[in-house]
Amino acid sequence: MIASVTLKPLVWHPHIAPVELPDATPEQLEAMKVTPSAKKVSAYVRTLAHDPESYVARTVLFNAIMYAEGGLPRPDRELGALGASVVNGCAYCAVIHGRQHAHLTQSTSLVSAVYLRRLDLLSPRDAAIFAFARRLSVTPSEATTEDIVALRAVGLDDAEILDLIHAIAIFGWANRLMHVLGHAEPQKPAAQPRRTP
Repeated sequence: MIASVTLKPLVWHPHIAPVELPDATPEQLEAMKVTPSAKKVSAYVRTLAHDPESYVARTVLFNAIMYAEGGLPRPDRELGALGASVVNGCAYCAVIHGRQHAHLTQSTSLVSAVYLRRLDLLSPRDAAIFAFARRLSVTPSEATTEDIVALRAVGLDDAEILDLIHAIAIFGWANRLMHVLGHAEPQKPAAQPRRTP
C-alpha cells in the first residue's frame, strides 16, 4: 500500500499586470467568456487576455483537446497532461491536472504513485499512457512505432492515441507559456486571529 498524496492548489503570479475586468475592452471581455470553468476569471486568463484574438484561438483549441466528448476518456487526457507537466517542470499545471484526474476517478492512487515515483503501482494502461506522455515531452522525435504498439496493447484505438498526442502536445506549449508569463508558489495559510489574553 502506498501513502496518499494530497495536492494543494498553487497560486500563479504573473510577471506582467493582468487585465483588470473594470478596465477591459469589449473585445477582451468577450474573449474571456470562452474560459472553460465559467466560475471565475483567473489571473492567467486575464494575462492572456492582453491579446484577445490569440487567447480565443488558444482556448478554443485547448477546450476541444481536453473537454471534447467522445474519444479518449477525460481521466486519460488528464494523465497525459500530468505526465507532460511533470517532465516540463510546470508544478502549477501538474497540480491542477493531478487534482482533476483524482476528481474524475474519485481516487488519489494514480497521482500518489506518480508523485512518490512508484510507477510500478500504475495499471498497465496508466503506465503506458504516462510513459508515452514522458517520451513525447522529453524528445518528441524519439517516439517510435513501439510506443504506439504499447498503447494499442492496453486498449487505445488510433483515434484515442491521437487525442492523447494532442493533450500531451498542448501541454508542451502551455507549460512553457506559464513559465514565461509568471511563477507558481504554494498558497499562504490564512492568518489566524490573535487571541486576546
